[in-house]
Amino acid sequence: MSSAPERRLRADRARQAADVIRRQVVQRSYPDGVLPDERFLAAEFSASRNTIREALALLREEGLIERVPGVGTVVVTEKCVHGLDRLMGLAETLHEQGEVTNDIRAAGPIRPPSSVARRLRLADGEPVVYVERLRRLDGLPLSLDLTYLPVDVGAPLLAQDLRNHDIFSLIEQTSGQRLGAADVALEAVNADLHSATVLEVPRGAALLVVERLSHFADGRPVDLEFIRLRGDRLTMRAVLDRRD
Repeated sequence: MSSAPERRLRADRARQAADVIRRQVVQRSYPDGVLPDERFLAAEFSASRNTIREALALLREEGLIERVPGVGTVVVTEKCVHGLDRLMGLAETLHEQGEVTNDIRAAGPIRPPSSVARRLRLADGEPVVYVERLRRLDGLPLSLDLTYLPVDVGAPLLAQDLRNHDIFSLIEQTSGQRLGAADVALEAVNADLHSATVLEVPRGAALLVVERLSHFADGRPVDLEFIRLRGDRLTMRAVLDRRD
């Protein structure tokens, strides 16, 4: 087995250290949110202090940490961990990490694009209920959710408290049916000007776009969502199994 080159660019070593430190920051592994000093980190990663300074600079650029005179390097932004192991609404997933509320930007029937109708197994021209929400965690913008629902599923939701409840729980409550599984796709994009304004991030900031088609337990598709999540406030976690 060939060994790794002995000489590596400092930028490569810095990135390597930054990835591990980022994980520690997200997992809130540092007491009181204060990182160890550069000498400790240099020994931990068998790297020079200049390499560690570059690693910390990368995390400062991401907005995760900041240097505070007299204190050291401190965590200034805590990311929320969103599990991908179960089909759950945002408030269900983050209930231990803060209060999720929704600004309802639009809610009502529309004529959907034919591709949306097909995915919900509806005839062309058949209306759907469209719900657009700016979702906040403890008052700060977290995601912009665009949701399409068949009328028989979505119309009863319009009389419910969409501001303070997940759509998933309301669907099950009003329909009397359980949700089953979902098809999920994840993609990283740069925030366009409008999305950046709504989510209160700089234009071009990293967003995680989740496309999710959820089904009732009987397999009927009932909830198609396009979700833009702030990359600086959320990290996705899942347990994957290689066994047959």
